[in-house]
Amino acid sequence: MDNNHYIDANKKAWATLAQAHYKHYQKLIANNALTLNPIVASELGDIKGKKVLHLQCNTGADTIYLAQKGAQITGVDIVEENIECAKKLAKSANVDVRFIASDILKLLKVHQEQYDLIITTDGVLGWIPDLTKWGEVVSTLLKPGGLVYIHDGHPFMLVFDEAALDQGKLNIKYPYFDLTPDEDEQIGGYASSSQKATNYYWGHSFETIFEGLLRNKLNLVYFKEHPRCVPGMGGSTKDNNGLSYYPELDGKLPLVFSLKAQKPK
Repeated sequence: MDNNHYIDANKKAWATLAQAHYKHYQKLIANNALTLNPIVASELGDIKGKKVLHLQCNTGADTIYLAQKGAQITGVDIVEENIECAKKLAKSANVDVRFIASDILKLLKVHQEQYDLIITTDGVLGWIPDLTKWGEVVSTLLKPGGLVYIHDGHPFMLVFDEAALDQGKLNIKYPYFDLTPDEDEQIGGYASSSQKATNYYWGHSFETIFEGLLRNKLNLVYFKEHPRCVPGMGGSTKDNNGLSYYPELDGKLPLVFSLKAQKPK
């Protein structure tokens, strides 16, 4: 089965969540309560005036937040329903954001502008089957000297059985080196209830992540591993900052990682 089948299934699966996500974030915008992952906010720093491309933006909540902080930002997502919801959310938030509906791996066919910063965060890389092609797209769309920022689930943690982690147990369920996508019948749960929809997720190793960058002449300039994450990325208990962790494993294992890579000037 080729990757187009998997990608089409994922597109349909995420579309089932678009309206629920829209309603969730619309309430946050109405209450002036839109926030950003505190780790991401800290690591991005001041983005005012920067030309930013947000890949896999979903219904655009983080894109809108960054626009409110002064970024000249464009959001991209494969799901047309997500993009339509994102446009409505941006209008209700009274911010100027451009949104594009496109498969990231085919983005260069419809978009050729270059950016100071490209970002993608929180549960993103596993929906991309080919990180070398992904890296080519990112490199092409970065200005010389521009940065790509990634914040995502730590590949080491993605090998473990999720249910066992909640009990503080490390039971290996997913082979680290197997690039065959894992099939699931449920999707969502972080901003709405999960829905029954077949979807596929690629558990990339750090080797495939780094190769996707290095083969496209993107040089690693920052790398960080974090023991806590936003809810939905792992963990069963929240701390005072809204970050999630497993009490019996707290501080012992990395849940997420962040990196920045730069295109040569």
